[in-house]
Amino acid sequence: MNNIKVKFSNKTVECVYGAKASDLIGHFGIAPETIAAVKVNNEVRPLGTSLFVNANIEPVMLLSPEGSMIYRRTLSFVLASAARNIFPKDGVYVGHSLGNSYYYTFRSGNKCEKEDVEKLSCEMQKLVKENLPITFKYLAYEEAVDLFKEHKQTDTALLLEQRSTSRLKVNECQGYMDIYIQPLLERTGLLSSFELMPYQDGFLLRFPGIGKGTLIEPFIDEPYLYQIYNDYKNWGRVVGVRVVGELNSKIASRTVHEYIRIAEAHQARRLADIASQIQKRTDVKIVLIAGPSSSGKTTSAKKLSIELMVLGFKPIAISLDDYYRGTTHTPKDENGEPDYECLEALDVPYLNDHLQALYRGEEITLPVYDFKSGERKNTDGKKIRLDTDNILIVEGIHGLNDALTFSIDRNTKFKVYISALTQLNLDDHNRIPTSDNRLLRRMVRDSQFRGMQAAGTIKMWPKVQTGERKHIFPFQGSADAAFNSALDYELSVLKYYADPLLRAVKPGMYEYAEAVRLLAFLENFTPISPQYVPGTSILREFIGGSEFKY
Repeated sequence: MNNIKVKFSNKTVECVYGAKASDLIGHFGIAPETIAAVKVNNEVRPLGTSLFVNANIEPVMLLSPEGSMIYRRTLSFVLASAARNIFPKDGVYVGHSLGNSYYYTFRSGNKCEKEDVEKLSCEMQKLVKENLPITFKYLAYEEAVDLFKEHKQTDTALLLEQRSTSRLKVNECQGYMDIYIQPLLERTGLLSSFELMPYQDGFLLRFPGIGKGTLIEPFIDEPYLYQIYNDYKNWGRVVGVRVVGELNSKIASRTVHEYIRIAEAHQARRLADIASQIQKRTDVKIVLIAGPSSSGKTTSAKKLSIELMVLGFKPIAISLDDYYRGTTHTPKDENGEPDYECLEALDVPYLNDHLQALYRGEEITLPVYDFKSGERKNTDGKKIRLDTDNILIVEGIHGLNDALTFSIDRNTKFKVYISALTQLNLDDHNRIPTSDNRLLRRMVRDSQFRGMQAAGTIKMWPKVQTGERKHIFPFQGSADAAFNSALDYELSVLKYYADPLLRAVKPGMYEYAEAVRLLAFLENFTPISPQYVPGTSILREFIGGSEFKY
C-alpha cells in the first residue's frame, strides 16, 4: 500500500494512503474541540477529508475568522434540519444578516409566532445535545436532483441546473441532506452558543461575533436596514428572482436583458426617492455619503447629483481624499504603518474652515492631494462658492461621523449610507454574504484599474473589513437615508472577470484558500456578458466602460 507524507508545523509523519484528517489532528498538540476544519495544501477542508497526496496540513481554529464562518454555516445547516423535523410541510427561508444574526421567515410567508420559535429552538438544542456526526459524501447528479425535489428543496434542485458534473457533494446529518457549499463542523455538539429570537414576521438566528468566543452580545436593532432588505426581498419575489437558480433560468431563457433594465430602473427610482427627501428638507446644504469599501459610493454620488439636478439643484462635489494631511502627518496603526482610514488622516479643521467659509457665501479654492508624492497642494484646485441653488456633495468613509463636520449645524446635513445588500440567496437556506459581493467588486476593480492581482486584494481585505467595523458601521444608524447599491444580476457579470483572476492564485500562496472558496461560490452562477451592462450602471465603476468620469 502506498504511503503519503503529511507535514505539520514542527514535524512530518508518514501515513497510509487515504488517511482521514480527523485521525491526524492529535499531531497539532491542541484540544480537538477547538478545531473547526483543516487546511490541506492551503485549501480549507472538513475534518473528515481523506488524504491521497503528500500534504502540508494546519488547523483552522474554531475562534478564527474562517472558523467563525464554518460555525455559522453549521448553525444554519442544523436549523434547516430542525425546521424539516418540526415543520415538514413548511420549512424556513434565510434572509439577510442583522449584526451577528441571520433573519429567517417561514417559506410559506406565514408569520412565525413565538411558540414556533420556541419549538425550533428546542429541536436545535436537542440535535446539539445528541452530538450527531455531520458527514459529507458524493451522489450521482441525477440522484441528487431527484433527492432535493423529493424533499421539496426545489430552490436547491433549480440551483443544480447550472452544474454539469457527474457527481455532487452533499452534507448529511441524521438523514437530512444539503448541497455542499463549504466545510461544516464535524459534530453538532460543537455548536455551544446560539439563540433564536422572534423578530418582525420571523426570527433571528443569533451567534457570537468574530473574536468574541462564545459570547452572544445584546441585539442592537437597526430597523432602517431591515426595511431596506425587506423591501428588496419583496421586490425580488415580485420580479421572480429570489435565488440564484431563478437568475440562471432567466439567463438560459435569454430574458435576462429585460431583467437587467428592470433592476437598473428599480435602483434609479430609489435614488430619486432620496433626492426627493433632500428636497423636502429645505435647510439642507450638504449631503454626506458614506459606506463600506466597494459599495459604489462614487457612482451613487454622481447619480444622486443627477437626480438633484432634476429637482433644480446645482450640486458641487467635494472629495475628502483631497483633505488628506499627507504621508508624513498620517497616524500609524498598530503595525507602525500609515493608517489612511482613520479620521485623523484627514485635515478635519481645514475642511471645516472651508465649509464655514462656503456657508458664509465666500469663495474657496479646493485643495488637491497628490497620491504619488503624498503631499497636499492647497492652491491648485478649482474655486467654488455656495449659492442658494447649490448643494454640496461629500463622499467618503467618514461621512456619517459628525466629528468630520463638527462645526456644521446637524440640521443642514443630510447623511446617506450606501452598501451592497444583495437579496439574492443560493437557495432557500444558503445565503450569499454581502461582503463576498463587495470583495468580488473590489477584486475586479483592482485588476482593471490598479494592476493588482487577486491575491493582493484578498490579502488586504481583512484589514479593509477591520476599518469598516471601526469607522463606518458604528455610524450607519445616524443616516437620514440608506441606499442599496446591489444589483442582483451583477455576480454573473463579475464572474466573467473574477474567474480567471482567481484561477491565477496558486496552491503555494496563502490566499489560495480564499480563492478556492470564491471559485466554488461563483460556480453556481451562469455568466452574463458585460456588454449588456448599461453605461450608467454602478457596476461600471468596477468593470470599466462607465459613462461617468472618475
